[in-house]
Amino acid sequence: MLKPLRLTQQGIVFAIFVVLFGVFAVFLHGFLSAANMLNLLQNVAVLGILGLAMAIVVIGRGIDLSLIAVLAVPSGLVLQLVQDGDSFWHSLLLSALLTLAFGLINGWLIAYAEVPSLYATLASGLFLAGLGQAALFKLDVVQWSPGLEGFQFLGQGNLLGVPMPIIVFAATCLVVAFFLRRTRLGAFIYALGDNPFAARTSGIPTRPLVVIKYVLAAMIGLLAGLVLVASVNSGPTRIYNSTLIYDVILVVVLGGIGLAGGRGGVLSVVIGTLLIGTMLNAMTIMDMSYSAQNLVKGVVLLVAVIADSFLNPRNEETAQQGDI
Repeated sequence: MLKPLRLTQQGIVFAIFVVLFGVFAVFLHGFLSAANMLNLLQNVAVLGILGLAMAIVVIGRGIDLSLIAVLAVPSGLVLQLVQDGDSFWHSLLLSALLTLAFGLINGWLIAYAEVPSLYATLASGLFLAGLGQAALFKLDVVQWSPGLEGFQFLGQGNLLGVPMPIIVFAATCLVVAFFLRRTRLGAFIYALGDNPFAARTSGIPTRPLVVIKYVLAAMIGLLAGLVLVASVNSGPTRIYNSTLIYDVILVVVLGGIGLAGGRGGVLSVVIGTLLIGTMLNAMTIMDMSYSAQNLVKGVVLLVAVIADSFLNPRNEETAQQGDI
């Protein structure tokens, strides 16, 4: 006897992506051009890597609004230090240490100072962006310099015809999927998101675990930033003033990672990234104004959050008013 077809959020979102892609390919001039497909793949890669960082945090019942600052400032610092005469590898090490310290501070604020992650990461992101603007960067766009030869391969090269940003995204997907599904720490993060009180009473070190997930999110955000600056041969540090963080949240929520925590995975991020990346690319080709694009994204995000509240309701016994 055939089992009835069970519709999932991931299946529905993927079907919407297929339909939209087909419609845009047929009716939107230039959508299927090689140049646009390359641009779409590069943008999707950066968005997807950020989505993986956000997924780790949200699965563990949190949120990280500082990801775009982590994307922009440490990667821009690499370019600025090299421009000032430092070596590439030393600059990369200093940027990685800055990112590590930032992730540790985020995690400490949330796990030990017990500041809700929404407020902690909003404040820390503003601080990091302000630090970059006031002390680290001479211009809003950090220019490419001769000491960076070869680094652009990360964003503009290809391997067997596949653009490097997609390869980096795919590799990051594999690593994060292995971490979440095959390691004890990954299982602990799901347990923390599903029921933090039960996780604590079962002996899981929940406070260090919170710190770890914010450190991981920050380091993945740095990777996304390196791919971005290598793709465009510059460091657009003002990107932290954009609405990119809403695109990342859209990817996570639409893909099926519930804001209540404990649900979803890498496949959710991939599906959400495909839909949002395609939609943003199409709106750009249609020359929609920035305000109109924000309106569309706002409506989609609102619908996605409302749907998430019905599909992934919080357990009233374990939900806390301030845990996100």
